[in-house]
Parts: sequence; C-alpha cells; structure tokens
Amino acid sequence: MRWTLPNTLTVLRLASAPVIGLSFLFLARPWADWLAVILFVAAAVTDYIDGRLARLWGQVSAFGAMLDPIADKAIVAISLMILAGLTGLNPWIVVPAVVILFREVFVSGLREYLGDRAHHVKVTNLAKWKTTVQMVAITVLFAQGLFVHYFGMHSFGMDAEMVERILAGEERDVMGLRWKHEGAMVSYYGGTALLWLAAGLTAITGWDYWRKSVPLLREADAE
Repeated sequence: MRWTLPNTLTVLRLASAPVIGLSFLFLARPWADWLAVILFVAAAVTDYIDGRLARLWGQVSAFGAMLDPIADKAIVAISLMILAGLTGLNPWIVVPAVVILFREVFVSGLREYLGDRAHHVKVTNLAKWKTTVQMVAITVLFAQGLFVHYFGMHSFGMDAEMVERILAGEERDVMGLRWKHEGAMVSYYGGTALLWLAAGLTAITGWDYWRKSVPLLREADAE
C-alpha cells in the first residue's frame, strides 16, 4: 500500500464516518451539527477529488479502489442512521433511508459473489447522479438541525404569540427569527425531497445492476 494523497484522502473520509456518528453522543448541539455538516461536505468533496487525482497522477491502486466504496457506504449509512434518530424515526426519513441502505447491501453482496465478473457491470451516469443527490440531501438535512437550534435559542423566553407576530412581520425581527425559520423549513422539506429522489434513483440503479448481473450469475452457476 502506498500512502499517496488520493489514498490518504480516502482513509480520512473513512475515518470521518464514525466521527460523525459519535459526535452526537459526545458533543453538545449545535457543535455536533456543525461538525457533521463540515465533515460530510469535506467527505463529499474528497470523494470527487481523490479519484480524479489518482487518475491524473497515475496513482490508481488496488487499495484505493477497495477502500473508496467502503468509505462512501460507511459515511452514508452512519449519516442516515443519525438523521433517522434525530428526526425521531420520522417515516419520511426512515423509508428512503431503508431503500438506500438495502440497495447498497444488496449490490455489495452481488459484487462480492460475482468477483472479477463484477467489472463487466459498468457504472452508469444515473448511478453517479444518485450519489450526488444523496450527498446533497444528507448535507441539507444535517444543516436543518442548525437552523432549528438557533431559532430555538434566539426565541428563548418569548411566548408563542410573540414568535407568531414576529414571523408574521407584525413585530421587529431583531434576532433574525424569520430567516432561521424559513431556513429550517426549506432545509427540512428540500432535504427530504432530495432524499426521496435519491431513494428513487437508488432503486432504479439497483434494479439495473441486478438486471445486468443475471447473465453473469448464470455463468457462475454453470461453472
């Protein structure tokens, strides 16, 4: 194994996965939310960069090729688990998360069984779009926790009527409650919609992978 920059970025991305999960146990909010957003954005960026750098610099390695999908799946799985917990097992979050995780486990099992034959199943552009939408959705949903926290903190001590009057524009919004409330709503509904879109793309690409794998599975069984 060579400690090239692409491989180092992949290892750091893998290491960030448990940090995101454990941060909500050991850090108070909103520090855990900030750390989750920063680490997840950094992971998404390095996921794009390390592969390009490896190809550009001729540093593609078996270690990197093996670890890269593991890092991606680990950080997505742990992040979805945390989001499901933070939202109180909200079915609008849990259902698409289950679809995404089921597909990842199913396809990983297929790839392991197919072995070298798995290289014959090409990654489609739709699968790349799925990954992008998935990353954006999780980032936006983590950001929603920040808006909710600061809205709650800056409205502390106000009664419900006062908050409603501020949001309606009937009182001066000294603490910026309106934009924090709008940010919380947009990030929740936008992030949820993107997560469902990612789940739909996940299901389509998972079915496509299965369809393309069937002939290879028959070949493997015939041997």
